[in-house]
Amino acid sequence: MHTNLMLSCLVAGTMTASASNRPNIVVILTDDQGYADISYNAHHPEEVATPHMDALAREGVFFSQAYISGNVCSPTRAGLMLGQYQHRVGVYDGGTGGSGFDPTIPIFPAMLPDAYFAGAFGKWHLGLDDDYPELKWHPLSRGFDSFYGFMGRGAHDYFDLLSDSTGKFKHPIYSDKQRVDDEGYLTTRLSEEAVEFIEKRHEGPFFVYLAYNAVHAPAQAPEADIKRYRAKYPHLTEKRAILMAMLEHLDNGIGDVLSALRRTDTFDDTLLFFFTDNGGAGAMEANNAPLRGMKQEVYEGGHRTPFVVSWPDRFQGGRVVDTPIISLDVLPTVLDALGQLETDNDFDGKSLLPLIEGKTETHHPNFFWSEGGSTGEWAVRSGDFKLLGFKQRRELYNLAHDPAESKNLIDDQPAKAREIESLYDRWLDQMAPPASGDPKRFGD
Repeated sequence: MHTNLMLSCLVAGTMTASASNRPNIVVILTDDQGYADISYNAHHPEEVATPHMDALAREGVFFSQAYISGNVCSPTRAGLMLGQYQHRVGVYDGGTGGSGFDPTIPIFPAMLPDAYFAGAFGKWHLGLDDDYPELKWHPLSRGFDSFYGFMGRGAHDYFDLLSDSTGKFKHPIYSDKQRVDDEGYLTTRLSEEAVEFIEKRHEGPFFVYLAYNAVHAPAQAPEADIKRYRAKYPHLTEKRAILMAMLEHLDNGIGDVLSALRRTDTFDDTLLFFFTDNGGAGAMEANNAPLRGMKQEVYEGGHRTPFVVSWPDRFQGGRVVDTPIISLDVLPTVLDALGQLETDNDFDGKSLLPLIEGKTETHHPNFFWSEGGSTGEWAVRSGDFKLLGFKQRRELYNLAHDPAESKNLIDDQPAKAREIESLYDRWLDQMAPPASGDPKRFGD
């Protein structure tokens, strides 16, 4: 149901009396989930069923035009933790972000009041553990109080949860700063650890950052679940059936976390965010319908995400907001909820609360994406128009009329393209040089 802003403002005004100024904070981030690999999306294929994600989307505030700040894993995570474009610290690509940026720069948990107990679970991907046991990029070195998961690289084996495994998808599992041997299915273990944290810390306030690595490669799920999907949907490829089994475990885990919040009577006074880190991956046969493109691309399918915000004590859910937003908005929203967002701040993100509560109909005029000079690919959304930059060409689309980016308007509106490219040039001039050593622009 699309609710007009005046009604939402009136609704919000009736809810704020019961909201605390120290809500619990939960950020649930999924990995490489396709835009249509959530059954809340009307374009989802028949094999997709995500009842827990759907319930959250229906009961919360769903943003129909939400973006993340990168089109691969670690750049988005860096931007989320900073509330700024990750380019300000030199992160333009996945390898650079995964290696970590300046560990002295304060990030999300370090900006919360001391009363908050902060737990991170899952995929960190903001620094390696080559300096073990110092671990200067470790979550516990960056403001978190508790951690269960893995640090470096972009993926992890779902069954090999040992302290000393090595390989493309095999590296240490950590409990806090200790390397541990564990067993089970990793998606389930992350959910269990997050649930245990909530049950232990529910008298709060607490911050849960639950960064699943599902449904990122490798394609792994319990064999019985894979067989069940192959039997029910015989037209699926083996990889697509595995992806659906992985997605089912992911959805069930999110359901367990939501149940833990309700069971501990903390759901209503929890400011909760749900989204994914980039578009679905072609290598995993994800589905991004009705969008064009996949992970690693600057088309909508690379950086548009399902996005839900919930805080029942503060504002009413069951609404869809069409105003475009970005993942950089999460941290400023949290600080605004705590009464700690200064008017004069360095964030590129903006609080979503005025938008959710009907106090404004406008948000960001422009959004920027850049991979730097290594690929030469970038994009700008300005109003309804989106300009895409490639090494040898430009493409222009009107997303209001063409969200699938099917009709290139570059020859019809060259002046609009030049105007938007000038916005990109001015923005890029403010960003740090890529930490990779590549130029900012292709050909420089």
